[in-house]
Amino acid sequence: MWLTDQQKVGVAFCSGGAFFFTFGVIMFFDKAMLAMGNVLFLIGLALTMGVNRTFLFFARREKWKGSVTFAIGILVIFLKYPLIGFVIECYGILNLFGDFFGVIISFLGSIPVIGPYITRAAGSAGRTLPV
Repeated sequence: MWLTDQQKVGVAFCSGGAFFFTFGVIMFFDKAMLAMGNVLFLIGLALTMGVNRTFLFFARREKWKGSVTFAIGILVIFLKYPLIGFVIECYGILNLFGDFFGVIISFLGSIPVIGPYITRAAGSAGRTLPV
């Protein structure tokens, strides 16, 4: 499946958002970098999926709790409380995108260099958990 030019720009924005967000955490929860990462990620998501589909994704009934906590986390980061906002936002991200983690793990397992390590770690975790 080929990406349109708009989707390519959206992926670049999402990647930039992930970069800024990661380095905001590494730089001891730098407020500006976390805020920039959030803004870039949301713009990239809207450009990649389309504004209407992005809104429908966040507005679904089963994603409501994740959407609200994600938005509150972003707001708290903008209000200069980055550590508290980060924790709230991570909870929202887990609620929103938790369904995709299996797809991400299977994709990473197909990459030649790191795939065997990912597959081994994911497979052994399933056998050792008590559930």
